[in-house]
Parts: sequence; structure tokens; C-alpha cells
Amino acid sequence: MTTFLTLISALLWWVLYSSIGALFIAVIAWSVMRWIERCPVVFNRAYLACLVWSLTTLLIVAGVALHEGHTKPPYTPLLTSPLLRGGLLVDMVIGVVVLWRLIPRVDAHRVRPSSACLAVAVIMAVGFGVATSLLG
Repeated sequence: MTTFLTLISALLWWVLYSSIGALFIAVIAWSVMRWIERCPVVFNRAYLACLVWSLTTLLIVAGVALHEGHTKPPYTPLLTSPLLRGGLLVDMVIGVVVLWRLIPRVDAHRVRPSSACLAVAVIMAVGFGVATSLLG
């Protein structure tokens, strides 16, 4: 029973932290998409896309950290790991696909894939800046 409650608690915290992070990511993605598309995009769909993307990001990073055994500070060896870099590359491709497929413009057209690529690039640049300043 304790294991079951621990698993449920971990899943709830995973979703809670992902949704908090997705809110900040969605603001960046929404503003970049609005700027590059020159047309408003739907914010709640941007939030949904960023939530799906952040859930998969946490799974990928946690899986790499568990696989390599870097679950406790300092995280510098994890940040320099080739496996994490490959995982983040796959994560960026997932992010582009998710943003492209789930975020519509208000005129009911889909955003361009290049807009999704630029949004993912800006989000990852901000994320790497925050990660290296906090963990480095």
C-alpha cells in the first residue's frame, strides 16, 4: 500500500510541476508564435502543447539521469553527458511536432513548422540559460 501511495504521489507531483513549468513555457511559445505568424494564436492550446511537451521532457531527462546515475547534485556531469544531449535533441523534435500539430491560429489555419522550430529554439535557449545559471 505504501508503494502504491508513493507512486500516486510521485505522479501527482510530476503533473503539478510539469503544469507550472508549462505555463512559463506557454507564455514564451505564445508570444513567439504570435510574433512570427503575425496572427494571434490560441493560448490555451499553446498551454496544452507545452504541457504535453514538458511531461515528455521530464520523462526523458529523468530517464537519462536514472540511467547514468546522476540523481544527486552536482549535476554538471549530467549536463555534459552525450546521452542527455541526444535525449534533448529528440525532445526538441518532439516539441516542434507537438507545437506544430496542437497550436492553431485564430483564423483556423495551422501554424507553420518553421514557427514551431523558432518557438522551440527560443524556449530551449531560455531553458539552457536558466539551467546553467542554477545548476552550473
